[in-house]
Amino acid sequence: MSKKSNVKQFTDVLEKLDFSKMYEGDFFLTWEKSQDEIEAVFTVADALRHLRENNVSTKIFDSGLGISLFRDNSTRTRFSFASACNLLGLEVQDLDEGKSQIAHGETVRETANMISFMADAIGIRDDMYIGKGNAYMHQVVDAVTAGHRDGVLEQKPTLVNLQCDIDHPTQCMADTLHIIHEFGGIENLKGKKVAMTWAYSPSYGKPLSVPQGVIGLMTRFGMDVTLAYPEGYEVMDEVVEVAKKNAETYGGKFEITNSMADAFKDADIVYPKSWAPFKAMEERTELYGNGDMEGIKALEKRLLAQNAEHKDWTCTEELMKTTKDGKALYLHCLPADITGVSCEAGEVEASVFDRYRDPLYKEASFKPYIIAAMIFLAKVKDPVAMLKKLEKNAKERRAE
Repeated sequence: MSKKSNVKQFTDVLEKLDFSKMYEGDFFLTWEKSQDEIEAVFTVADALRHLRENNVSTKIFDSGLGISLFRDNSTRTRFSFASACNLLGLEVQDLDEGKSQIAHGETVRETANMISFMADAIGIRDDMYIGKGNAYMHQVVDAVTAGHRDGVLEQKPTLVNLQCDIDHPTQCMADTLHIIHEFGGIENLKGKKVAMTWAYSPSYGKPLSVPQGVIGLMTRFGMDVTLAYPEGYEVMDEVVEVAKKNAETYGGKFEITNSMADAFKDADIVYPKSWAPFKAMEERTELYGNGDMEGIKALEKRLLAQNAEHKDWTCTEELMKTTKDGKALYLHCLPADITGVSCEAGEVEASVFDRYRDPLYKEASFKPYIIAAMIFLAKVKDPVAMLKKLEKNAKERRAE
């Protein structure tokens, strides 16, 4: 173990926070968690990273499974969940619905219990259908809670929302922890301007959960959060209300504009990202529910044409010059639609993306630790004592 390892810097913070309700709980939406609980996730994520970087094993499980279910494509979140589970000592098993009895009509309650006999965590991504993803996650939790209560399961696995139709908590918390590190502490976020803006994409149907997650979380730290989009690209009203309430409660600002230029002006942080209009995603959900594939094709054609009307909504060098000192922190959940690289015209100019490539990769690197922290806080009754124990035992992660 490195002599630099000092977990006390993190346990001192945790001892001042109240996060006891997270034990044996689940993580659905960031705005369902208290300020102390959110800070506890950040702190444990940093502590776990610190231990690993100092070659200290952070395995709190000798055996057990982390079950992953991805109903949408994923690279970063899929591997982040696997990394998080492995970091804590769990093996990962992916639930492929096409190869399970779900295809034969197996109920959610039955599936949830059958996969959870030795599962300590379940991670689900279900983000494409409005009113469906988060609701499905709650069904799974209700099923395993009943299974544990009735003696079917020896433990209730904790559920981590890996992206739903409403929020993308692991992404937005990783984004925020990256910002915290870039600005030297959570106390330094107050007054910083965040521009969460729509940006042009040559594809359609991108989920709303990232912009919604950003405005639902970053308004909690006294930040000046601006949501910008062309007319017609609104997000969920209930999430806008969350952002407004957060701004009032925590002393920040929240505003909506239809000007990308206004959002970028004097911004400390910019997050240009495409998403589909909320009304269109509602329509898409209904069409899929009715099996109307012709309607889906017509909707796709209409939305692509609508996107094409706003090709000027792109993150350019000129726009970046208008940010705070011309040096705003550029964020993206990746993969970005890069003009002249991954597409003819997209969300960001290649020169901007290239300049921020390393910071973007660092931003993504926080996600495994955020997920691990969510699981850790749900499965460890005394996180402070456990972190101290891991450091004291100092079991090497790898031989040196």
